[in-house]
Amino acid sequence: MVGTPMNGRRLSFGFGNGGHELGPSSTPPSNAGSDYGSFVDFTRDDVEALLNEKSKRKDRFNYKERCENMIDYIKRLKVCIRWFQDLELSYSLEQEKLKSSLELSQQKCMEIELLLKIKEEELNSIITEMRRNCTSLQEKLVKEETDKSAAMESLVKEREARLDFERSQTTLSEDLGRAQRELQTANQKISSLNDMYKRLQEYITSLQQYNGKLHSELSSVEGDLKRVEKEKATVVENLTMLKGQLTLSMASQEEATKQKDAFASEVTSLRSELQQVRDDRDRQISQVQTLSTEIVKFKDSSEKSGSELNNLTMKTKELETKCTFQDNHIMELQEKLTIAENKLEVCDISAIETRTEFEGQQKLVNELQRRLADAEYKLIQGEKLRKELHNTILELKGNIRVFCRVRPLLPEEGCSTDGKIISYPTSMEASGRGVELAQNGQKHSFTFDRVFAPDASQQEVFTEISQLVQSALDGYKVCIFAYGQTGSGKTYTMMGRPGHPGEKGLIPRSLEQIFQTKQSQQPQGWKYEMQVSMLEIYNETVRDLLSTTNKSASDATRVENGTPGKQYSIKHDASGNTHVSDLTVVDVQSVKEVAFLLNQAANSRSVGKTQMNEQSSRSHFVFTLRIYGVNESTDQQVQGILNLIDLAGSERLSRSGSTGDRLKETQAINKSLSSLSDVIFALAKKEDHIPFRNSKLTYLLQPCLGGDSKTLMFVNISPDQASSGESLCSLRFASRVNACEIGTPRRTTTNGRPAESRLSYF
Repeated sequence: MVGTPMNGRRLSFGFGNGGHELGPSSTPPSNAGSDYGSFVDFTRDDVEALLNEKSKRKDRFNYKERCENMIDYIKRLKVCIRWFQDLELSYSLEQEKLKSSLELSQQKCMEIELLLKIKEEELNSIITEMRRNCTSLQEKLVKEETDKSAAMESLVKEREARLDFERSQTTLSEDLGRAQRELQTANQKISSLNDMYKRLQEYITSLQQYNGKLHSELSSVEGDLKRVEKEKATVVENLTMLKGQLTLSMASQEEATKQKDAFASEVTSLRSELQQVRDDRDRQISQVQTLSTEIVKFKDSSEKSGSELNNLTMKTKELETKCTFQDNHIMELQEKLTIAENKLEVCDISAIETRTEFEGQQKLVNELQRRLADAEYKLIQGEKLRKELHNTILELKGNIRVFCRVRPLLPEEGCSTDGKIISYPTSMEASGRGVELAQNGQKHSFTFDRVFAPDASQQEVFTEISQLVQSALDGYKVCIFAYGQTGSGKTYTMMGRPGHPGEKGLIPRSLEQIFQTKQSQQPQGWKYEMQVSMLEIYNETVRDLLSTTNKSASDATRVENGTPGKQYSIKHDASGNTHVSDLTVVDVQSVKEVAFLLNQAANSRSVGKTQMNEQSSRSHFVFTLRIYGVNESTDQQVQGILNLIDLAGSERLSRSGSTGDRLKETQAINKSLSSLSDVIFALAKKEDHIPFRNSKLTYLLQPCLGGDSKTLMFVNISPDQASSGESLCSLRFASRVNACEIGTPRRTTTNGRPAESRLSYF
């Protein structure tokens, strides 16, 4: 190509003095005059201007001037041709450099793989030895901890027994002291009672003596009274005789009366004192009686206390013997405890040593794991670099990328490993890129850009093509189509399973990514407008799936009844764009709008039932998203196109059992796919004539197969034993497609929006 943008930058090349010099240049293009100098710079506009240049005819018959102009024009053409040759040589040199770098990277990857295998074996052996050591150390540690726990348990039990004995000894000592104190108090009470009894007896004796003294005084007073009465009688008798002495006797009588009164009062006081003494005596007697009963009681209690004291004395002796025995036992336990503590210290030391050794081994294992992780990271980076270099080489070559996807076995197909025909090589070179198919005892090996096993999810598949979808926003033409026999999973890969968000296909996921990127690039000044069109090729007829006036079903009915429906013509312009006349193009602003249109198209698409598939696609489905973007801050404009195609599946009439309309559909599908195969063969052989016009499908795919588009093909195969023949044919066809060179992808930039914005560009 001329003036091809590389990675979004304009490159110019120069040469001079007959030698080849390739490099970027900032010199503005100049091709004026006859003297071109030693340095020439060409752009696409320069080449187009040179090719479209017309000679100025001032004089028709001035052949000399015309010859000079023609010679000058031929010189400039030679310079341009030489520039093309140098550019081709530079591309070949760069291709050789990339090949050599790829070989070096592959060689390095192989060396890294060998080193990793050796390191992995060494690490595995070291890890195995470390695991054995760790296991033995853990067993020793567990044994030591068991012995330690047993010793601790015995020590705890001995300490508990010792504490129990000390508590029992303390309680017994307290009981003994309490009994001794009670005995002392009882003895003191007995001695005090004895003293009180003696004092009471002495007091009773003194009272008896005082009573006797009072009786003696009373008898003496009574004797005095009798004597006074006798004296009174003698005085009365002598009264008559002593009348003369009346005055004296009256005086003596008065004195005697006074004495009598005094004696009477004295007798009265003595009687009251006697009564009081008697009362005191009675009270003392009652006290003596109560004290006697208390003494009897105390004697009984003292006898009981003596027996209890004897019992306590015996118990004390028994407890003393037990204490002696327990002391001996405690001494033995202390000795055992000392031995156990010594063993425990030894166990702790060995445990610390074991733990230190274990930590050292653990650090070694962690270091080895870190080295292994670093090696794996370097391996991943190397694989990533290999993929990038591989993609760069493919872009420079212009090859069609091919991804292979194997669907899972269906329940009715059985899951026996005896009939397994698909296998995947495990070598570093073919890991994730190789697939092997066994048929009739022979194994066929194929290598593609990527191979997806049956357990690969929709997200994993989309991750591999996400950068390709991003290229459509960057201004490239992108085409992704699914090829394979009927029932191999093409529609599932492209559309997914309706009603299951986790199983969305490439078309819904691509639209989600594009609209998310559109939102994220708005702060950078980018604004995008997007248009969607959907069509199908059914029985070599183009049908608009978004038409609101003519439904697909009615069009098919008119065609089958002999009444032609609306005709759509396919045209290619000089810029490599494809136009489908009268095709419905819808402006879209969100994923929901596109999802609604996809649902509408799915309901309008031709689907039928065969013996191989319940819902077999009977047409080629083409989804086109046209993207126009402009950056208001830089005035940069890009125009990209994303084509996602679900081809109808190839099938054999012997297996599908198609008849009637299905037979016509099958014949039309196989014819279009056969035409696609002829185009691929012609491209692979680099023939001058490529038969794009043999079918509507190949003519529609012409920009993708022979232009400047980034093209990727999914080849879907079935792992069923009965489908091995069709799977082998699909893999061989995909291998030929992968070898085709279609040209270097070119980014489309414009200075303004095209006038025909409602047309579907392919």
